[in-house]
Amino acid sequence: MSIKEQLTADMKTAMRAKDMARLSAIRLLLAAIKQREVDDKVEATDELVTSVIGKLVKQRRDSVVQYQNANRPELAEKEQFEIDVLSVYLPQQMSEDEIKAVIAQAVADAGVTGMAAMGKVMGAVKAKCAGRADMSKVSALVKAALTA
Repeated sequence: MSIKEQLTADMKTAMRAKDMARLSAIRLLLAAIKQREVDDKVEATDELVTSVIGKLVKQRRDSVVQYQNANRPELAEKEQFEIDVLSVYLPQQMSEDEIKAVIAQAVADAGVTGMAAMGKVMGAVKAKCAGRADMSKVSALVKAALTA
């Protein structure tokens, strides 16, 4: 079963259970997927759905920080709930040790060090970590590896 099919089934389950918060989050995700399909003129694949989910989760994380800084805990809790709902559909996230191993391999394959190699290393790492790791965290780890 594809992620999109799972989302549709979970939406129906949330409707039957009258779980309005979960239903709202799933509908939001399905609308974003549909928008991406229309914009790109493609059928949604699991990779596309995963990228949309990742983007929405990142937006929600940014919103949580903004709401907490503005002393709006009720809105931050709502965003956090949406993150929890959306994260269920993401693949298992890589641990920091796994990310560091991928970075070490990419640096060794590139055969270069220093910040000048950042783009080359990030390209290789991004291909292996896409959808399974927070790219801002990966970028910080790459910088640390290249400056060490």
